[in-house]
Amino acid sequence: MKIGIIGMGLMGASFARTLIKKNAAEVYAYDLDPAVMLKAELLGIENRLTLDNVGELDMLVVCIFPKDVKAALLPYLPKLKTGAIVMDFCGVKREVVKVFDEFALSYPDVKFVGGHPMAGREFSGIEHSTVNLYERASMILVPVTEDIFFLDYLKNFFLSLGFGKVVVTTAENHDKMIAFTSQLCHVVSNNYIKNKSALSHDGYSAGSYKDLTRVARLNPVMWTELMMSNNDFILEELNEFITHLIAYRDALLNKDAEGLKKLLAEGNELKLQIDVRNKQ
Repeated sequence: MKIGIIGMGLMGASFARTLIKKNAAEVYAYDLDPAVMLKAELLGIENRLTLDNVGELDMLVVCIFPKDVKAALLPYLPKLKTGAIVMDFCGVKREVVKVFDEFALSYPDVKFVGGHPMAGREFSGIEHSTVNLYERASMILVPVTEDIFFLDYLKNFFLSLGFGKVVVTTAENHDKMIAFTSQLCHVVSNNYIKNKSALSHDGYSAGSYKDLTRVARLNPVMWTELMMSNNDFILEELNEFITHLIAYRDALLNKDAEGLKKLLAEGNELKLQIDVRNKQ
């Protein structure tokens, strides 16, 4: 199997390294930055993706910003062989799937599917890539080419790489859920660290502080694009979060111990219910 990867950042380089480690595919890589390509070679990602060898690929994966997907794929699509798979690893799906829908009309012999590995780090770039980034992670698939056998093949392929779960959904549902499970978390964490107390917390923090602030460190350019692309859903989640936050503030402001205890108990019970359901 031959797989091309466009974009040798954290996600693309980690995927390449996983494929090589698992001996799952012959990897061909491309990045706009020559310095990044040199780093890729040092990590064992030696084959370079070109217009001359793209026709040999079984799969082409785009790991770049959503706004750049269309332009990045245009030179390669006419040269792909019949049955080749085109995927993306972007953090939003409606914008990318719209591009894939358009491409599918012109290239009916190519199979298009949106993908989003639910894994990451607070650091970006190839130098922070790892061979186990996707171990036990969830892989989300958003089909554009409707083919149950094709999806079954992809599920088994990603599970064989060490992914713990494969979820198939729509672009709409993906973006709605990611607004809650990822984007809202980054907003809350990034905002939380701005409190003045953060400057003098050393010696007073434990696991809860570390858990809540880990994703305050982020790539502002990338996350701005992802959030603006998904601003309708993230605004829904943010508004609901603010509503709940105000309830806690009001209970404290009014010295309403019973009200605060009720709010805390509700949150605790919900967390327990969700944990039990997710283990089933």
